[in-house]
Amino acid sequence: MRRRFRSATVARPRPARHGRHGREGRSPVVRPPLPPLDTRAERFDLAVGSAAEFLRSAWEDLRDVRFDVGEMPEATDADGIPRWSVHPDEKRIILYRLPIERLSRPHHEDELHRRMIIESCVFRAAADYLDKDPWDLGPERFRF
Repeated sequence: MRRRFRSATVARPRPARHGRHGREGRSPVVRPPLPPLDTRAERFDLAVGSAAEFLRSAWEDLRDVRFDVGEMPEATDADGIPRWSVHPDEKRIILYRLPIERLSRPHHEDELHRRMIIESCVFRAAADYLDKDPWDLGPERFRF
């Protein structure tokens, strides 16, 4: 004697893993573009570059100056770990990423305040190079 069970739902056939030629379940060869990698070093370089371009456009004495980014200074000075070094004979300013990022304390932990700290170091390094006050570097830009 055979028992027959009737189910309340009709079983649907499973979708095939492979199509007629065995290719349907594969992923496409070209995937959608991934967002670009955004690292702290790249954000630091971008902030230094934009501040340096602003200063070069405002001050002719800075047009030939190279703004470089270094990881750490070679040695400490009397004030502690330097955030930048100025080399007027080489027309070069070196900003040290790790001391600026790790030893500076922003008021708020967000991207805007981190960028403001980086830009303020660029302005202070350029003021040190020009032997001026940092607030004198862009006075006409802030008067409306």
